[in-house]
Amino acid sequence: IKKINLKEFLKTFLRVVVTGIGTINSTGHNVKDSFEAVVNGVCGIDAITLFDTSEFSVKIAGEVKDFDPTTVMDKKEVKKADRFIQLGIKAALEAMIDSGYVTEENKKVDASIADRFGMISGSGIGGLSTIERNSVVCETKGSRKVSPFFIPSSLANMLSGFISIEHNLRGPSLSHVTACAASTHALNDAVKTIMIGGADRILVVGAESAICPAGVAGFAAMKALSTRNDDPKKSSRPFDIDRDGFVMGEGAGALVVEDLELALARGAKIYAEIIGFGESGDANHITSPVMDGPLRAMQAAFEMAKNLTGEYPKIDYINAHGTSTPVGDKNETAAIKALFNGKENTPLVSSTKGQIGHCLGAAGAIEAIFTIKALNEGIIPPTINIENQDPECDLDYVANVARKAELTTVMSNNFGFGGTNANIN
Repeated sequence: IKKINLKEFLKTFLRVVVTGIGTINSTGHNVKDSFEAVVNGVCGIDAITLFDTSEFSVKIAGEVKDFDPTTVMDKKEVKKADRFIQLGIKAALEAMIDSGYVTEENKKVDASIADRFGMISGSGIGGLSTIERNSVVCETKGSRKVSPFFIPSSLANMLSGFISIEHNLRGPSLSHVTACAASTHALNDAVKTIMIGGADRILVVGAESAICPAGVAGFAAMKALSTRNDDPKKSSRPFDIDRDGFVMGEGAGALVVEDLELALARGAKIYAEIIGFGESGDANHITSPVMDGPLRAMQAAFEMAKNLTGEYPKIDYINAHGTSTPVGDKNETAAIKALFNGKENTPLVSSTKGQIGHCLGAAGAIEAIFTIKALNEGIIPPTINIENQDPECDLDYVANVARKAELTTVMSNNFGFGGTNANIN
């Protein structure tokens, strides 16, 4: 341990780029279909089919429909993995194939790079449906009837475990369980690790599947969920004055990040460079957000970008956390205005949760992908269902219709229960 000059130390950081992306969510089973749907304002929220909601106050969610895990996993392995892991495996395979490191026929990376190819995951709750199901079995049928796969199927870090085995990723294997900021924290951690030389390449996966009786009942008991059961397509309405809570979603997002020099040397397709990230804690309340925490996370990302590039980034678009909760949307709006010193200086903002719902710990990874696609294609997904914009949410949220724009630098926000905040640009 020795004293260092921070500015000189930062000059040694490696540059990190995104070279592969993959997702599955309520609007599509891959990046192409999902982004096209989100841009067109297609809503994947509908009546819950995963369980009987007749006795529940909330009956809607953004489910992934028509997903067959045996298309990406051996049939014998499916019963060992909770649905959130299955979704993560699906998104991870798309990202890894997209990056050029694996193929459909050969899913394992070459042994020569495996030891420095890491896997970092994020999930807010992990295998909640498996926990719920086995708890009921234990209570009603006795302890001997509990599945031997209960524990390994439900642990949040098994997302990294299953996927690292699938692709022979022998570098750092880590997992973040920080509520709705989990996969943004995972992405930040991956970038940080590569920047300081701890790995050459890392697969980041965020996955969540908590649309089960316990999950829906728990969030409903907190009055956190929308109860627009009779109009599911209009239920998630970020920044609208009539918003009444978020809508649960499920899915997964995956990104391959790597050292820029290695990506250039192999002629990789480069989607974007990560130039800054920030994290903060509210230290205020276990569930109620404040404006200050998100603001400090965004400020930290700006400071990091300045230290690495020599200047503050000029942001052209923000993919907001925008969950459609009364307090959260208002606070995020205030934080964004404070960051840019006023409404008149604020870039375009939108939330894609109106289309896919709130995918909890997977939200950050999925939304980072949408943000990168917006950057690459020059089109900003709309915030749908803004029919009567809240006067306290007074920014340009690209309401209801996608907008073409010249984008150079973009950012994404994600915040979670416990007052945990993350930003990346």
